[in-house]
Amino acid sequence: MLEIVKTLTKIFAAKIRSAAIVAGLLVLFTSCAEQNSVAEDPLSAEWQIAAFSSAAPDFIGDDATIVGYDSSVIRQGNNGWTCLSANPRNMPEAGWSTPHEAMPLCADEVSMAWVQAYVGGEMPDLSRDAYIWMAHGDMGEDNTQPFIFNEDDAAPGNWIESGPHIMLMPQDPSSLDLFPPDFNSGEPYVMWQGNEYAHLMIPIEGYFDDY
Repeated sequence: MLEIVKTLTKIFAAKIRSAAIVAGLLVLFTSCAEQNSVAEDPLSAEWQIAAFSSAAPDFIGDDATIVGYDSSVIRQGNNGWTCLSANPRNMPEAGWSTPHEAMPLCADEVSMAWVQAYVGGEMPDLSRDAYIWMAHGDMGEDNTQPFIFNEDDAAPGNWIESGPHIMLMPQDPSSLDLFPPDFNSGEPYVMWQGNEYAHLMIPIEGYFDDY
């Protein structure tokens, strides 16, 4: 599998000059390889490390700190990034069966401050804009308002289960006011527009795949 990934990466890199697009493709290939090679036990440290670290490209995930389901550090990193499961739903006793279900994210110190504010119901106070990687996507959100985790409770036509993406967490949420909220076109769009937790969703390859 890894040899196939390397070969495909070389082919695409030769044809595509944009570094951003190449990075997106690498995320997709790396995520697929990691997802198919994790340990069988979703509760094991090995499974969590492989699943959570692959939420970002290797050059971030390989050296990131990994936080397990019990909030303990199961691998200490050295690059200032942290990867952990972000699914707010009740986890089954056997654990999440796939990285997509676990919804791992990788964030640096500033974007992790956004996550902590969101979880605590507080206004994010960031020193700069920040990014979060979610190469395994998520299990679904209402695009108009936060804290809606069931499709039946979402505003009609605004439920989106995302594939691989990057999120821009703005220091000033109003800076995103001119971006569209439409998540169907494939271009970057605003989630929770006008809300203090508004952020820019940046789809990458595989965003609209079925899970």
